[in-house]
Amino acid sequence: MTRTTPPRPLDVAAVFPELAPLARTAVRLHPRPSTPTVKDSSIGGPLLWPAGEPWPTCPDHDAPTHRGVVPGDVRQRRRILADAWTRPRAEGADLLTAEERVIVDRAVDERRIPQDGPVPLIPVAQFYAADIPSLPRPAGTDLLQVLWCPFDHDEDYLPAAELYWRAFADITDPLPAAPEPSVIGSDDYLPEPCLLHPETVTEYPALLELPRETSDRIRSREKDGADGFHYQYDLSIAPGCKLGGYGPWSFTDPFPMSCSECGSDVRPLLTIAGTEYDSEGSWRPLEDADYDGLHFLGPACATQLSIGRGYTLQIYVCVTSYDHPHVQNMQ
Repeated sequence: MTRTTPPRPLDVAAVFPELAPLARTAVRLHPRPSTPTVKDSSIGGPLLWPAGEPWPTCPDHDAPTHRGVVPGDVRQRRRILADAWTRPRAEGADLLTAEERVIVDRAVDERRIPQDGPVPLIPVAQFYAADIPSLPRPAGTDLLQVLWCPFDHDEDYLPAAELYWRAFADITDPLPAAPEPSVIGSDDYLPEPCLLHPETVTEYPALLELPRETSDRIRSREKDGADGFHYQYDLSIAPGCKLGGYGPWSFTDPFPMSCSECGSDVRPLLTIAGTEYDSEGSWRPLEDADYDGLHFLGPACATQLSIGRGYTLQIYVCVTSYDHPHVQNMQ
C-alpha cells in the first residue's frame, strides 16, 4: 500500500530562499508489519544470502555464554502484549493473566545463556534497487543488506552494523535459513518483519547545521508563532527509517565525521528509528490518519526497534568508496 506524507505546513525554501540549494531527497521507508520473503525489500525480514558464503558473526562476542534475552521469548512477549491490549477488560482488571505475566517477565529478564560459538548477526534490512531506484550503491550492484550485532558496542553503545552490497542476479543458490543467536543484548535490537512502502520526500539541513544568520532568522520566526511551525520537526528532517537525506542532529552539536580509511567526507546512507512519527506529528502519512489505537502498537512503531532513549541510528558512507568502513552516529 502507498504511504503519502502530507504536504509540509509551510514552503520553507520560499520563506528562506538560501535553503533552496541545500535541499536533498530522502526515501521514507514506511515499514509495516507483514511476512516478507527473501525477494522483498524489508526491515526485519529474511535476506537473500548466498548459501556458499558464511553467515557473519561478531568477533567481539564469542564467549560461551552471554547475558541477555532469548529472541523467541521476545517475539512471544510482543504477541501476548499486542493481543492483551486489544482484549476488553473490566476497569481495574489486570492486563495479563498470571500465565502470560510469567512469559512476559521472562522475556525481558536478562540472564546468562549459552551461545554455541560467536554470536550470529541479526538481519536488520534489505533494499532492492528495483523497489528503490534511488538506492545509493556501487556500480554493478542492486541489493543492499544490513545486519548488526544485537549487543551494545563500547565505542558508541550501539549495535555494530555491517553492510553488504550485492548483485541480485549473482545469487543463484540462496541460503535456506539464517542462523539466529541464542541470546541478544536487548529486545530493542530485534526488528519485527516489515515490508517497506518507499516514498521520496525533500529535506533540508537540521537547524544546528545551518549558518548562524539563517538559524537565528528561523528561530525568530518560530518564536513569533505566526506560522505555528517548528523547523526541525515539521519542515526539515523526516522522522523514522529512511535512506539518504540529512542527519537529525539533536542532542549534540554537529561534529566533523570522515572516512577512517581515506579521510574523505561521509554522507548519510541509512537512518534506523523506532518511531516513524509522533502521534500528533505533521509527518503522519495520510493513509494512517484513521488509526486511533495506542501509538506504540500502531503503524508508527511497526519495527519494534528502539535506539537509545528514542533516538535514531545513522549510517554514513564514504563519498570516495563504498568499500571503505562506514560511520555510525546516534542522534
